[in-house]
Amino acid sequence: MLLLPLAPSICGNCGIMPYRFADRMHCAPPSFLGKLFAVSTDPRIISFAGGLPSSAFIDVEGLADASRHVFDEEGREALQYSTTDGYLPLREFISRRYARRLGLSIPPDEIQIVNGSQQCLDLVAKIFLNRADPVAMERPGYLGAIEAFSLYEPSFHDVAFGTDGPDIDEFRHVIRECSPKFFYGIPNSQNPSGQTYTYEKRRAIAEVLEGSDTVFYEDDAFGELFFDGRPRRPIKALIPDLCILSGSFSKVIAPGMRIGWICAPKEILSQFNCAKQAADLHSNFLCQKVLSRYLATHDLDEHARRISTAYGQNCRLMCDLLDDQFPAGMAHTHPEGGMFLLATLPDGLDSMRVFEEGLKGGVAVLPGIPFYVSGGGNSTIRLNFSSMDDERIKEGMDRLARVVRALV
Repeated sequence: MLLLPLAPSICGNCGIMPYRFADRMHCAPPSFLGKLFAVSTDPRIISFAGGLPSSAFIDVEGLADASRHVFDEEGREALQYSTTDGYLPLREFISRRYARRLGLSIPPDEIQIVNGSQQCLDLVAKIFLNRADPVAMERPGYLGAIEAFSLYEPSFHDVAFGTDGPDIDEFRHVIRECSPKFFYGIPNSQNPSGQTYTYEKRRAIAEVLEGSDTVFYEDDAFGELFFDGRPRRPIKALIPDLCILSGSFSKVIAPGMRIGWICAPKEILSQFNCAKQAADLHSNFLCQKVLSRYLATHDLDEHARRISTAYGQNCRLMCDLLDDQFPAGMAHTHPEGGMFLLATLPDGLDSMRVFEEGLKGGVAVLPGIPFYVSGGGNSTIRLNFSSMDDERIKEGMDRLARVVRALV
């Protein structure tokens, strides 16, 4: 008997395929990331909403030279499959840099290369979280982490974030009463606030975690970008066996290469390796080799200093414009580094309304709402100062000031 292919079944009521997606997909919060990238590509809009580093600091010529060298000298090897843990010379570079800059002893076999630090969020959640497991993070916290963790259906516990880091009393309560599998935080130039944990707060956090079974997940995406050029000692230096540390070359070399890393105790890294191997076998081996060659022939310290200096100037300009051009009641954080600041709107002004009216006025901001797991953010907006020059910042802030004044 001849079996004919079945026609696609169509839902009689709605006219669409009745796809049976996993229940966890209903737990994913509405994604702002797609909207951000769409807004960022519209030439009519000056966007402070995205998280782009400045394209002016991507060394296209240097990376092209490194690429030519790799193709000329080891092209076939670079285009082959490779190991899941990543290119050893690149991991050795990261290890040496930790030792020199931060006094951290992290051997290469405790470092694994990933597809940007964003992949770490997904894979760490995958190896730690069962449905309804407790996980803790800052309030407000990084929206990309909220989106990644939500797919594993955890129970979120958030801790208020102040000018010097998480509120230590709230932190202690959450760790002792809820016993989260891990606490996710960004101690350096936190996203969205731009603020940095003090050393005293880092030490207090380490003291609370000692003797617990909660891991501190330390996302250090912005650690190279302090305006004063001075690195801050990570929490991993205080509790190495209770800390996962992730980093990225996206902010200082090129985000399109998608190269980041994770440092963790061997027991954690073994589980992480299994999850990554199942996900993608390994990160882009060609990009790893090109990046390793580039880093061997260029001064990353000097390059990071140039970027940080420019971002510091942009941040100060934006802060001055917020102080000078906006109505009373507008407040903002004062970052020491990174790419973002968080502004609080005058009383009664809603961040979604500012977002919507801003687009009509040719300027985009990111409402604070997606940075909260338990509600909030209606009175705050995140502003990015890294992706444009002085004139664009001035013009964009002028447009935003007109929008805010019209709504007050």
